[in-house]
Amino acid sequence: MPLSNPGIAFAVVVVAVITLACRLAPFALLRGRRSPLLAFLADAMPLGVMIVLAAYTLDGVSLAPASWLPAVAGIAATAGLHLWRRSIGLSLIGGTAVYVAASLAMA
Repeated sequence: MPLSNPGIAFAVVVVAVITLACRLAPFALLRGRRSPLLAFLADAMPLGVMIVLAAYTLDGVSLAPASWLPAVAGIAATAGLHLWRRSIGLSLIGGTAVYVAASLAMA
């Protein structure tokens, strides 16, 4: 049975509320608590996220400069911005912008 437009809108709202609740639950449950595990995760997660993103960027890179040059430029920009400002948001957005610009320039 196909959904009508109001049915689709209702489904999207329900999914959005559930997603928001799942993302807020850990913060609400752990408010005011500071365990050694949480301290370790707070220190290790930013680097872990960067490593995963770098590995994902390099997946499928070939020896052609049009393939590896944008990836290397994006990773270098991300690392440079992070070392300069220590801002994960700036690093991710700046590195992504450099990667996209280099990819478009090489196309």
